Amino acid sequence: MKRLLLAVSLLAAGPVLAQDKAQTLADVKAELAVLAAQLVSLKQEVVASGAATNGTAGADPLSRMDAIEAALRSLTARTESVEQKVNAVVSDGTNRIGDIEFRLCELTEGCDPGALPPTPDLGGMAGGATAPLAETPTTPAPTTSGDQPELALNEQADFDRAKGVLDSGDFQGAADLFKAYAQSFPGGPLVPQADLYRGDALTQTGDTANAARAYLDAFSAKQDGPLAGQALLKLGTALGKLGQGPEACVTLAEVGKRFPGSADATAATAAMQAQGCQ
Repeated sequence: MKRLLLAVSLLAAGPVLAQDKAQTLADVKAELAVLAAQLVSLKQEVVASGAATNGTAGADPLSRMDAIEAALRSLTARTESVEQKVNAVVSDGTNRIGDIEFRLCELTEGCDPGALPPTPDLGGMAGGATAPLAETPTTPAPTTSGDQPELALNEQADFDRAKGVLDSGDFQGAADLFKAYAQSFPGGPLVPQADLYRGDALTQTGDTANAARAYLDAFSAKQDGPLAGQALLKLGTALGKLGQGPEACVTLAEVGKRFPGSADATAATAAMQAQGCQ
């Protein structure tokens, strides 16, 4: 009976385990399968021991294990349902980003659409739980204090140097520096901001196509980060300037869906009206 109590405690912990950010839906399914196998083994032991009907009516060990088994089947079904929905969202979002990348490449001189690398899965968690989305501040300032990740050697200095060039009005020079920065520190905490500034600099030079690619890079770098809504907003606006009306409307609509109630969502709604989105 100690093993039975252990199985029950593990079952009760299932929903908690599913909330662990490091655990994917596949992990949850695997644990449920293990619990189901252990339960079958326990039932066989109980039946073999002759204790299957001990206890009060409706509360004998076998009845209790049948109830647990039914609960396991229900949890497994719900997990599979959630996994299917997540995979559908990931697939649709990845396809949309890939389509935007392809169209931007077609509009960019010297870009070969056939040489584009495969689009990474949206969120980088195909088949798993996505991270919660945070509300987007409109003009966050980069910082390395508090809980921010520690920056690599010279990372802050290179970022500040590029920002100084941008503030001086040398937009092409700033765009080149921010691009070099993102390539030098891939995955760094300031890369989304660097890509966003690169897009702003290229917008000032009139290079709207490459500005749109920079905004897409800013969003892709951290799709649930504090700059994601702003990056999508600016991407949608740039697509509109490039004459990509349907893509612009879809992108702007995503801002409201992902970051409802944020300042970026409000601005995206106004931009959609200006674009004549239906």
